[in-house]
Amino acid sequence: MLASTALLWAALAVGQTPAKAVGTVKSVTGNAVVITSDSGTESTITFADSARIVRAAPGLTDLKSASPIQVSDIQVGDRLFARGQAGDGGALVASSAIVMKKIDIAQRQQAERDEWRRGLGGIVKEVNVANGAITVANSLAASGKPIVVHVSPQTEVRRYSPDSVKFDDAKLGTLDEIKPGDQLRARGTKNADGTEFTAQAIVSGTFRNLAGTVVSTDAANNSVTVMDLISKKPVVVKVSGDSELRKLPPMVAARIAMRLKGGSPDAVADSSAPGQGRPESGNAGQAQGGGNRGAWQGQSGIGVGKGPGTGGQGGSGGNWRGGNGGPPDFQQMLNRMPGISVSDLNKGDAVMVVTTEGTSSSGPTAIKLISGVEPILSAAPGGAGAAMILSPWNLSAGESAGGDSSSQ
Repeated sequence: MLASTALLWAALAVGQTPAKAVGTVKSVTGNAVVITSDSGTESTITFADSARIVRAAPGLTDLKSASPIQVSDIQVGDRLFARGQAGDGGALVASSAIVMKKIDIAQRQQAERDEWRRGLGGIVKEVNVANGAITVANSLAASGKPIVVHVSPQTEVRRYSPDSVKFDDAKLGTLDEIKPGDQLRARGTKNADGTEFTAQAIVSGTFRNLAGTVVSTDAANNSVTVMDLISKKPVVVKVSGDSELRKLPPMVAARIAMRLKGGSPDAVADSSAPGQGRPESGNAGQAQGGGNRGAWQGQSGIGVGKGPGTGGQGGSGGNWRGGNGGPPDFQQMLNRMPGISVSDLNKGDAVMVVTTEGTSSSGPTAIKLISGVEPILSAAPGGAGAAMILSPWNLSAGESAGGDSSSQ
């Protein structure tokens, strides 16, 4: 959306002075509008009588379909881009402005989030910059086969910030920044068997994947100390307001573990003991908290995307696969699991965590922490295979989750 906004600016720039202001509308009083920039500074915009104000839909690259509006049509929460004569204290007398309505932005962001969820995610195995190809490992997609992501000059490439858990903090990047071991998420189109993916946009990052047991918690400082199974060393993980903490019910964890082992997750339901609940019942294990049928089938009306392999439309008989017999959408299922807090974790609980890389001045911060994963770690010792199913992306974070900025 940044590219399209730049083109809209160019359409308004002819004959205009260079002063400009961009931000979200905080208040509207008569002919004056106060906006807050992305950095948090406020500016007051007043409009000349001859000012040209248009409403443009997010994503437009020209103003041919933009509609003229008045100052009175601007509302709190709208996005405003103004040009004109600079005044004192950050004020601006605008001669032209583009307004993106709050509802239009929300609809566009939701559509983009759905596209990302229908995409793919996994661990980068190989990057071929010359051919524009990235090989990704994903243990739950394409029957565990590597997936080749094709990147063209038109593909938007973004890189996750090393010290932020916000998805919309991803910056524009280049293909050669992506390294084996990085996590990658892409939106675009896949081929019939899911082994090749043509990317419209990709976002990558270097993350830490921890699998281990809780040593201690500090609710006052919002941190968890985890004994890493691989390094055998304790790691202090910070938890922020943007961190996502969830707990897997026993039946859900058992089905994921079966999938990682290469077996049928339905076998877990077939061998369920009385009282544990079965996915076929439609009341999936209230006694044991087993995942409900909608979580594994992706029933229509529950969750998002409805394309192949996205969990959009479920089959019958408690099948955990996504729509059209595709692989399960673990991320959509995970979004339906119960949320927890640091105080809900106990010493000895098994957890899987994706954290930021961290910097020399700050330790890792949790992006996603999942408890109740004992069966998964038994199926994937050390958490090596399990890490591939725990995506770091928080698609609902910030104003523009998904990497496409309106501010994505």
